[in-house]
Amino acid sequence: MKFPWLIFALFIAQLAWAQSPTSSEQKPSTVPTFQEGAVLHQVYFWLKNPDSAEDKARLKEGLATLRGVQEVQWMVSGEPASTLPRDVVVSDWSVSETMYFASSADQDAYQVHPLHQAFVKNYSHLWSRVVVYDTQVKP
Repeated sequence: MKFPWLIFALFIAQLAWAQSPTSSEQKPSTVPTFQEGAVLHQVYFWLKNPDSAEDKARLKEGLATLRGVQEVQWMVSGEPASTLPRDVVVSDWSVSETMYFASSADQDAYQVHPLHQAFVKNYSHLWSRVVVYDTQVKP
C-alpha cells in the first residue's frame, strides 16, 4: 500500500472518537491485544446527506447492530477528528467503523452473517460511497 501511515492515522483518529457500549450485547471499546493473523476491518462511509444529523444517527444505530455478530471481537465507530488540516489527511467522510477479528476466517464469516447482510440492506440507502481497508496484523 502506498500510504500505510494514512491508514494508521485514520485508525488513531477513530480511537479518539470511540463510542462506549450502550447495551450488554455490545463489544467493549477497549483496544484489544493485537495478535498476528488478526484482521482490522476499517470502513469509511460518505453519506448522501452529509449535513443530516438524522442520517448520521441512523447509520450509527445500524453500525451498533453489528456488535451482535459473534466474530466481531472489538468495534468502534466515529467521525473525522478535528485535527490540523494537512495535505495527507482525508477527512471528507462522514462516519467510520473499525472492527477487530481474530482471523481472516472470522472476517469472512462476518461478511455473510445475517446481521451484516441486514445492515447493508437497511442502511445502504444512506451512503453514496464506502471505502474498506482490511489489514492483516503482523506485529
